[in-house]
Amino acid sequence: MNERLKETIKTLLYFLLVLLMTWFVITYIGQRVEVDGRSMENTLHDGDNLIIEKLSYRFDDPERFDVIVFPFRYQKNTKYIKRIIGLPGETVKIDDEGQIYINDVLLKENYGKEVIIPRESDRTFNGGSVTLGEDEYFVMGDNRNNSSDSRAEAVGNINRKDILGKVWIRIWPLNQMGSIDK
Repeated sequence: MNERLKETIKTLLYFLLVLLMTWFVITYIGQRVEVDGRSMENTLHDGDNLIIEKLSYRFDDPERFDVIVFPFRYQKNTKYIKRIIGLPGETVKIDDEGQIYINDVLLKENYGKEVIIPRESDRTFNGGSVTLGEDEYFVMGDNRNNSSDSRAEAVGNINRKDILGKVWIRIWPLNQMGSIDK
């Protein structure tokens, strides 16, 4: 084989290896996502670029208050970013004053941007509650009154198999770069 052919084969193998490694990282380790909308304010903002990590949920269960990414089931290529509020087997209820209860115990959290104003379209409206299955999670945006989340039938409970990953760090804008607190 002449030198030119050898060099061409080596270059092609190098590019193939780079593509294979990129596919592996995006599929199993991490991925960039962009925030589209205001549903996670004041934690995340429209246009923020984030890295989600996909590895930890292969070994551990998602935890309350993790910020996760999952696909919206009714619109292809649309991903939602929300915070886990309810865990498998729990019952979630939001009272008329906008307080969240898990198994009839008031949830102590400070992520909500404002007091929840109950909407008639919410599954938890007017004393209703949602009981989660063994692999289901109840998620909400931090901007509770401007979020399409598990309270709505269109989003509903999130199955564990549908969780793409956990938000790990914000990479843009640069002046806000860093990990996302739980």
